[in-house]
Amino acid sequence: MNLKNALSLLFCSDSEELLEKLPKKVQWRVNCLGTYGLGETYVEGLWETKELDKFIFEFLSSKLHLRSRIPLLPLFNYLLRERILNLQSASRAFNIGRKHYDLGNDLFLAMLDKSMTYTCGYWENAKTLDEAQVAKLDLICKKLDLKPGQKVLDIGCGWGNFAKFAAKNYGVEVVGVTVSKEQARFAKNDCMNLPVDIRLVDYRQVNEKFDHIVSIEMIEAVGRKNLKSYYKVVNNCLKDDGKFLLQAISTETLSKHSEKKVDQFLMWILKYIFPDGYLPKMSELTYAGAKYFKIDHMQSFGPDYDKTLMSWSANFNEAWPDLENAYDEKFKRVWNFYLSTCAALFRSRMVHLYQIVYSKKSINTAIVRPGF
Repeated sequence: MNLKNALSLLFCSDSEELLEKLPKKVQWRVNCLGTYGLGETYVEGLWETKELDKFIFEFLSSKLHLRSRIPLLPLFNYLLRERILNLQSASRAFNIGRKHYDLGNDLFLAMLDKSMTYTCGYWENAKTLDEAQVAKLDLICKKLDLKPGQKVLDIGCGWGNFAKFAAKNYGVEVVGVTVSKEQARFAKNDCMNLPVDIRLVDYRQVNEKFDHIVSIEMIEAVGRKNLKSYYKVVNNCLKDDGKFLLQAISTETLSKHSEKKVDQFLMWILKYIFPDGYLPKMSELTYAGAKYFKIDHMQSFGPDYDKTLMSWSANFNEAWPDLENAYDEKFKRVWNFYLSTCAALFRSRMVHLYQIVYSKKSINTAIVRPGF
């Protein structure tokens, strides 16, 4: 059964009515497993709507979670592996590269902006995705107060977007590290003839000094067990008077303070999109590096991720006729649910995005100037 009239549900204030409009075989799974069940049934093609993000946002705003639960088997497997194993250890560091970022540069070329930036854009004065990503990269460079001749480390450099921008516009030398072969191959070619060194290595293998360090939405692959060692690596590689800028997605997960719908989606996204991922809590971003760093500046612009994700979704679906020979229909449904649900989560303020500027505790560095 198709939900041809799904849009009428968007304005439904009665959660029971929202659930009852779903096909019967979907109702039970959504009633039991919440967002996880909604995602599984969508991937299986059991329901449809023209504006998926709006439908999911309405679902997240409903009270259907009151009787749903986190899927027991995925939760048990996750907790068992997390407690016993270090899912993001050095020996497993390249898993996320192989399983997600190496899916194909054709996919990301079609979905992302011209700079190939796979992180949240900054939309304050931007009207397009390209403008938002340039604004975000420039904002980072200004917060770090980059000067010609400085050497910058980019932990999780992606397709080389920051490295290329900073080298061209601020005259700095950049070392970018990634665990994705496809990203490294693309970035090396795209940054050719610039003072940019792209390395296919885990961040724990870097052992040299830099004037500044940037890490843009890579910490989500670090893992809870490795947060302190991550900050230790940054501390060891950062000069005493340098700055470290971190852009991070953050929320409470699997705790007494977490939203059950977020925890349910966490189980889904670990299964389909980001294996071994972990979204750090705000307290962890504040305290995990407290031994080495103080926070000079913090900015939140999570709602900008809603716009960014919806732009990626539009690009992905517009390019689908050119992609469908390489990716099947299930892949399309998985990615549409991933992009739309992430957008709805930022829209509902259940998940957040922060830029944090750190400096070493032992040095009395200047606070980032007002206005950012």
